Amino acid sequence: MALKRREKFFILLVIIAIAIFLFDLLYYAPHSRKVATLKEAVNAADLKLDEIGLLSRGIETAEAEIARLEAELKGLNERTLKGEEFRVFLRHLAGQSDPLQMKVISLTPSDEKILPTGERKGAFPQESKKVTVQMVLHSTFSKLEAYLKGIEELPFLVQVDGLQIERIEEIRPLLKVTLGLKMYMIVL
Repeated sequence: MALKRREKFFILLVIIAIAIFLFDLLYYAPHSRKVATLKEAVNAADLKLDEIGLLSRGIETAEAEIARLEAELKGLNERTLKGEEFRVFLRHLAGQSDPLQMKVISLTPSDEKILPTGERKGAFPQESKKVTVQMVLHSTFSKLEAYLKGIEELPFLVQVDGLQIERIEEIRPLLKVTLGLKMYMIVL
């Protein structure tokens, strides 16, 4: 029984279809899966690299911020009064009023101990005290302004904590000024 031309063509198509199916099943599909797996691995590695790059930039930024804060802390420590400097500061406050023709009526310092760094966050590295100085003086407005500018220009970290100005008839033309100053002092 001889095969007709149409049957031969049909068998050839079936053989080609089976060959394509076997090629896809045995070669193309496994390699496609491997390629897809490798692409996913490359994408995951790219994401990791991007993440590492962001982290390294974040670390550099954090290091720069730490260096800036350490420099700022060093500047604050340099401007914080130490032992004998406080006495010099009080003499300066009293002495600065003489050339300005001001009268210092009272100068009252009081201090409060600040806990060391281990016991309180944000404290100075050494044991320190917060010192408050209450001053009462008689002055005019212009002389008081010059006096406060002189305090502001001191190389110490001094904060005006309170300022009260009163006009009293007994000391006229001068004003009664109550001035509160706050500073930190390192105990040596």
